[in-house]
Amino acid sequence: MIFVDKLKEKKVLFLDDWKGLTVARKVVQCTFTLYSIYIGYKFYHFYLWATGQSQIYVPRPPSVEAFLPISALVGLKQFIFTGIYDFVHPAGLTILLAALAISLLFRRGFCGWICPIGLLSEILDWVGRKIGLGFKFIGLYVYPLYSIKYLLLGFFIYMIFWKMDIGQTMAFLKSPYNLVVDGKMLLFFLEPGRISLLVLTGLIVLSLIVRNFWCRFACPYGALLGIIAFLSPLYMRRDDKKCAHCKRCSEVCPGGIDVSSRSSVRVAECIGCMECAGVCPEKECLEPVIAGRISLNPYIVGLGVVLLFLGAWLAAFLTGHWDNHVPAYMWRRFYMLFMGR
Repeated sequence: MIFVDKLKEKKVLFLDDWKGLTVARKVVQCTFTLYSIYIGYKFYHFYLWATGQSQIYVPRPPSVEAFLPISALVGLKQFIFTGIYDFVHPAGLTILLAALAISLLFRRGFCGWICPIGLLSEILDWVGRKIGLGFKFIGLYVYPLYSIKYLLLGFFIYMIFWKMDIGQTMAFLKSPYNLVVDGKMLLFFLEPGRISLLVLTGLIVLSLIVRNFWCRFACPYGALLGIIAFLSPLYMRRDDKKCAHCKRCSEVCPGGIDVSSRSSVRVAECIGCMECAGVCPEKECLEPVIAGRISLNPYIVGLGVVLLFLGAWLAAFLTGHWDNHVPAYMWRRFYMLFMGR
């Protein structure tokens, strides 16, 4: 804190002016999204090689496992009960553990700063508002909508942690289906069926009508991270004496939280984006605090989210828990067997 105070005294721009928070967050979100697109491109060419449609070998990028949340949750169960790290999709488990750790320290910061789907949801929100839609949906009547993601999460938890014993869990992780599930996920987007198209179209339309529909009401992993965030010592605190009551914080909140009516924001819908602090016209009226005692600069929250995520990747990479231990010939054998054309 002494270091931060000295920087403030020198009027360092990024610490003294919070108006650039939105730009900083969008830069981070776009960086991770562009990287995800690049990973998708690399995986597509791996898929072509693995299914015999190309003779040019392209290594399978481990980061693609970020799009296998169910497999990661099964891997988490195995890790909890046996201490065995998933060797088929280790990057997926690493990303899940990193997201959980971020939620514990920085609320749902993974959703607010890293998740590409979160950025897509906010883009659709922006488009919806531009065409006269994008209704916020706040108040008591939104609670039935919140139940959607918790019911989905409950279903996955029940099926994985209750219905599957540890033997079935380990068998699933080693199964041929789990080996090629990333390829099946790719085909979901490349060759969607009628039901898939209807679901995706429905989600897009709902996201245009209801602000951040997927992130607020439908994402089961957002629900899980929100539950973990309840244990976080970090939350937003509003000083009513300094508040101008402009309600900008409530208007800008992606989670639909009525920030201006609260003295503190500890709810599961807070994604740690710091947008409310960025638009607040009153200095030190709205700021993140740890356990109600230590005030943080909002930029520190975003920086902490990114560093913790990258630190998890580095630790996994150095300890051999990022790249899978499946030989290339085995990938091609199973892809040719179950997905070949």
